[in-house]
Amino acid sequence: MKIKVIENFDGSFTLDSQVQAILFGLLTSEKFLQQVAEQAGCQSLIFTEILFQPVPYSPGTPKGMPAEVEKYHQSPDHLIINVPPNFMFAAKIFQPSRLCAIYQKIN
Repeated sequence: MKIKVIENFDGSFTLDSQVQAILFGLLTSEKFLQQVAEQAGCQSLIFTEILFQPVPYSPGTPKGMPAEVEKYHQSPDHLIINVPPNFMFAAKIFQPSRLCAIYQKIN
């Protein structure tokens, strides 16, 4: 079985302002921030309000993310998480089916 390399994938998306407000509220809730910071081994986190849709592997996107956010993947001061499915459901986001969020670590 061969792996199919996708040359071009449009990972762009837009969220309605109300949907975005609900999702951002969930991603910045104190309890969630504490849980993620504990798992990341840092004192606290700040949500950068940067979201992106994971993309299939391609020569231009070897990390599975748009090229413009790869700098955060390589940064020791940032953390990339998958947005929990229950947050997606609570905000009524069904397309795209997966999102990632970027946080800044505070030590």
